[in-house]
Amino acid sequence: MSLFTPIAQAITIGVMTQDELKKAVALAALTYVPMGGIIGVGTGSTANYFIAELGKIKHKFDGAVASSESTAQRLKALGIDVIELNNVVELEVYIDGADEITRLLAMIKGGGGALTREKIVAAVSRTFVCIADQSKLVDVLGRFPLPVEVIPIARSYVARELVKLGGQPEWRQGFVTDNGNCILDVYNLQILQPAELETTLNQIAGIVTNGLFARRGADVLLLGSEQGVKTLTR
Repeated sequence: MSLFTPIAQAITIGVMTQDELKKAVALAALTYVPMGGIIGVGTGSTANYFIAELGKIKHKFDGAVASSESTAQRLKALGIDVIELNNVVELEVYIDGADEITRLLAMIKGGGGALTREKIVAAVSRTFVCIADQSKLVDVLGRFPLPVEVIPIARSYVARELVKLGGQPEWRQGFVTDNGNCILDVYNLQILQPAELETTLNQIAGIVTNGLFARRGADVLLLGSEQGVKTLTR
């Protein structure tokens, strides 16, 4: 039996800025935090708003698993216990944002470079709640460049393979992931079958993972829109 209760289908918020929409969905996501449990917490601007709200109810849950070092630092600064994922069998819920998401709840993530740890935390979570403003909802993924985490020695080889698949990879220079790897951002993709492409990319030697979250997409989307915070489910 779930320990949380979903919010209403829509919460009226009126005309708001993008940052205000992010704050609204972050606040709505608190409803999904289980009492006395351990939750997964994502990385990025929308997740940061959620972390700020989470600090106000830290006495209600036991701790959090962070999807990045930056998230871990933010949680610790608020006095929230950060738990190692290896010490957790399953998370009741994982709450994170997205760079793009479809109505079928497939996503592109990794704009902040934390895609591998985000994908691992999502895999361990019973429920994945995505929080996003209306600008992130798309019909077809690919307008946002697809991040691919790559072992450094394989960067050039992987880039050539990505070109064969129709993409235009660009090395995110000066950026190193928490895992010590590099990121290739792949432009000019129109991703009609995200689950299939996710699998194809993961078969390329040197790719740690890619930013497609389709095989394990979100279970719930809290979408901040001009009409309110809307709830979309699988």
